[in-house]
Amino acid sequence: MSLLTVRNLWVTYPQSDSSQQVVNAIEDVSFRLAAGEKIGFVGESGCGKSTLGKAIMRLLPTNSRIEGDILFEGKSIPAMNAEALRRFRGEAVGLIFQDPMTRLDPLMTIGNHCLETLYAHEPHLTKQQAKQRALDTLAAVKIPEDRWNQYPHEFSGGMRQRVAIALALLLNPKLIIADEPTTSLDVRVSAEILRELTRLCQEREMGLLLISHDLATIATYCDRIVVMNKGRKEEEGTVEQIFGNPQAEYTQILLKSALHVQTNERVEELTPTAPPLKKPILTLDRLQKHYTIETSLIQRILTNAKPKITKAVENVHLELYEGEIFGLVGESGCGKSTLSRTILQLVPATGGTVTFCGEELTTLSPAQIRSKRREMQMIFQDPSASLNPMMTVGESIADPLIIHQLTDTPAQTRSQVLAMLERVGLNPADEYYDRYPNQLSGGQQQRVGIARALITKPKLVICDEPVSMLDATIQAEVLELMLELKREHNLTYLFITHDLWLARFLCDRIAVMNQGQIIEWGDTQEIFFNPREPYTQELLAAAPLLAKQG
Repeated sequence: MSLLTVRNLWVTYPQSDSSQQVVNAIEDVSFRLAAGEKIGFVGESGCGKSTLGKAIMRLLPTNSRIEGDILFEGKSIPAMNAEALRRFRGEAVGLIFQDPMTRLDPLMTIGNHCLETLYAHEPHLTKQQAKQRALDTLAAVKIPEDRWNQYPHEFSGGMRQRVAIALALLLNPKLIIADEPTTSLDVRVSAEILRELTRLCQEREMGLLLISHDLATIATYCDRIVVMNKGRKEEEGTVEQIFGNPQAEYTQILLKSALHVQTNERVEELTPTAPPLKKPILTLDRLQKHYTIETSLIQRILTNAKPKITKAVENVHLELYEGEIFGLVGESGCGKSTLSRTILQLVPATGGTVTFCGEELTTLSPAQIRSKRREMQMIFQDPSASLNPMMTVGESIADPLIIHQLTDTPAQTRSQVLAMLERVGLNPADEYYDRYPNQLSGGQQQRVGIARALITKPKLVICDEPVSMLDATIQAEVLELMLELKREHNLTYLFITHDLWLARFLCDRIAVMNQGQIIEWGDTQEIFFNPREPYTQELLAAAPLLAKQG
């Protein structure tokens, strides 16, 4: 008997306007998953991958229309009562969401997240038993014990994702549904976690349904692959069949888009030569950002413990030249995102200087910094957290124009926003202008974030994983767009990424960051083909390579 059976599944989301044509999010999808088997779902954003996972967990909006069968160990999931469904979620099936920040309670510590999950399903556990199991699970995803009392906002995006994975594994489920589980993780930690998931699948006969736009990851860790397109199943087969001899034209397009980045076949066309040495546009000199982790009052009284200092950024020196793309790579939690926020003075530096266009930023007033930010924009890693859910797409993109008084009339503002929506591939622009973030897929939200950052035509754009949530075809289109805008406006990019093949494809120079410090930097080809540091060598060895598949 199959662990999970989906037969002729149709899902239709509720329409806000009854006159609109009905659009099916899922159309007649069928597949089976056996115990211990790993199946991957791939396809561009909005193709129905995440909807499928939510349908299995019964997490769709209440007025969604569902037709077809979803069976877990022969039992109908849609027919489960409230108590059976509560036990099914967590004990039988664990779900790893794509966006951990919106799934973690900002008022709860990481430890309390784990304890709440355990006590909800296993109330007989003692406090010590529950804490030890939670610590063991957190350790498996590389979260150290001393982070137990910290809150989600004190974690990097990658570390929050590790917490989400730990919460899914706490109750030893029979099936894991992982929706882009390693999007915000570096290649080394991603490889460790996926190896751990696949090991558990083998040891515990646990099924894995892996949803991802990363074709190399799917090829490396899955037994079978289902290719989705516009809610329909294009084709299904083994890794060897799909990657070695794809039948559907759509699958062939996906593979071609992914391979042209990994094989670097267009690097000379897309990447300009490194700029000549001249006065840098951005200089970081001995830049530091330290955080204090406070101990509890009781700990201070009983142990005389002193606050612990975390050196998120430590003595960083970098120079970025006008017109170049500078890559910053390293594992999640190494300080990449903190460095970017310190450059923008979103968080104050503990020490050192940040000089932008000849002006030292750490000494400026808040009003002066606000003025400079028109020329320094950021594309954030997590678009859903960086977009105001109460503002439409058009309002979000128009906001920087209004703040910096870059247009004279509302009509002029709207015209520029619509043009930018078209440039980032959100067509028809008029329709997307009036949508809200929750009406967009993750990839579409990311494109809104890119449009918002580029609308002021800045000199420096700090890109924090700007295409991490996009599928291969859309990723290629967005990269082309970013490069076109770079050439048109002579932009400089600081490109933060954990995707090493993307960094090689895009960047002129690369710096490798580890534990808050830059440990190695140089020309891209030098870093990839002659890395000096063992850590850099480990990163390169862990990166999944699609070209090896098939």
